Amino acid sequence: MSVEALSWTPPNKQDIEALPAGRWWDAVRAAPTIGERALHRLGDETGAVIQDKHGPLYWLVTVGSAERWRLRQVRVLAELADESTYLGVPPAAWTKGPSTHWRVPLSADHYLTDAWRLWEALAEADRTEYGRVPEGRQLCYRCRLPTNEPIPVVVESGDAVDKTVYACPTHATSYPRNGRRRWTLTSAAADQHDGRVR
Repeated sequence: MSVEALSWTPPNKQDIEALPAGRWWDAVRAAPTIGERALHRLGDETGAVIQDKHGPLYWLVTVGSAERWRLRQVRVLAELADESTYLGVPPAAWTKGPSTHWRVPLSADHYLTDAWRLWEALAEADRTEYGRVPEGRQLCYRCRLPTNEPIPVVVESGDAVDKTVYACPTHATSYPRNGRRRWTLTSAAADQHDGRVR
């Protein structure tokens, strides 16, 4: 099968184009830490992968094959009954960062990723990065709101020292992991919101 024989090819334009999920493919978005682990685990079994300029990875999968996934730091972009979901797709020639690019370029060998294999790789990455998913919904230690995506964090002061506590994905970057605080765009926004200066 040649690239021309594929049911869809990326735009041949000068810039990124917003294309609707659910027409040719659905897309699975994974945060950088989860996505990198999953990409490594998939190896040559991965399909095409887009990496946006902020780091998340997007796999293209068969329409409807990932509808009910529930993994931390993973989102499925699909056509919804009452709204459209779009993915920024770079031109086929964009294969290098730092802007949005094809991390694994589209080809006859790398088009749609097998959804089951992708789920296995993402689930393993989730367990490796964040550990077991706790029973029930947890409260975010920072905002005190319930979260369906509890991420274990280290609290260095107060009543939670030496206890397992969780944060929602928005606030998880405000806490250290493995003894070091990770600085990301999300934590910078959280710092600015909370009035902290770097």
